[in-house]
Amino acid sequence: MNLKRVGNQTVVFAKPPVILSSYSVVGPKEGQGPLGKTFDKVWKDDLNGEKSWEVAESKMLQEAMNGAINQASVPKEQIDFMLAGDLLNQIISSNFAARQMALPFIGLYGACSTMALGIAVGSMLIDGGFAQKVLVGVSSHHDTAERQYRLPTEQGAQRAMSAQWTVTGAGSVLLGSDGAGPRVTSATIGRVIDFAVKDVNNMGAAMAPAVADTILNHFHDRQLRPVDYNLIASGDLGAVGLALACELLKQSGMDMGTNFTDCGVMIYDESQDTHSGASGCGCSSVVLAGDILQRIKAGELKRVMLVGSGALHSPTSALQGESIPGIGHAVVIEG
Repeated sequence: MNLKRVGNQTVVFAKPPVILSSYSVVGPKEGQGPLGKTFDKVWKDDLNGEKSWEVAESKMLQEAMNGAINQASVPKEQIDFMLAGDLLNQIISSNFAARQMALPFIGLYGACSTMALGIAVGSMLIDGGFAQKVLVGVSSHHDTAERQYRLPTEQGAQRAMSAQWTVTGAGSVLLGSDGAGPRVTSATIGRVIDFAVKDVNNMGAAMAPAVADTILNHFHDRQLRPVDYNLIASGDLGAVGLALACELLKQSGMDMGTNFTDCGVMIYDESQDTHSGASGCGCSSVVLAGDILQRIKAGELKRVMLVGSGALHSPTSALQGESIPGIGHAVVIEG
């Protein structure tokens, strides 16, 4: 099964925007994982004193975005746009957070690819001269996602081994037209790819073709190779989807080498019993805002590509027997 090289999907920024700051907030399970020390704040429980998981998620997103603003010591009134998204119907976590943030708001929905999409759109706004500073924030919550997409957690249903665990977390970055920090040098906007996967317990298989397609077209557009990057991280295919994406790319003539991994594989370890790994908007956002950006700033990583992956289905479409379309958006960040 070969993917198609289309070309002209990549935007190379003439004046690469700067990531001025980042901030991550996670739940207790994420804090107990191998990346626990890289997060700015770890909640003691998934409600954090709120009346519902949905309210908690919106508050978590606000915490992350305010944290990024404070880290950069930028007055709030200097921010031109707020870009945010989440997994819930009508992106209510982001909408309600925007109600409190009181910034010009652009809501985005790319499922789990929303962080990469937000950085890409924010960078376009800055590079195009339409903004000087753009705040990007993304969230997900294990219990809100389970309630919407699958079964109530109280029911204790058995999960398939291919299933992924939705991350309780929110990550935010503040982009600027100038300043010190890693730079967003290019973005590759993905196509919707559907390989007729219908298993809602195997999101990795549904998203892998779209991620592979975006990676393939990024390298075709830029005339580069995987070895030119210190890290290529999808977010979030999990173990099943990562293996499938590698195989699809190999069949298309691209060997990804040893620098290709997945945020959903990185955030938990085997002892946490998440089966195929992690998923959710919050997964790639907190891994980027924490571990990846810290390693770039430390000089350990020079050039990184984050490929956000999204399963573009809904509970209604799944119940009606529709297949699950996938999307992959990539951004390149350089130290």
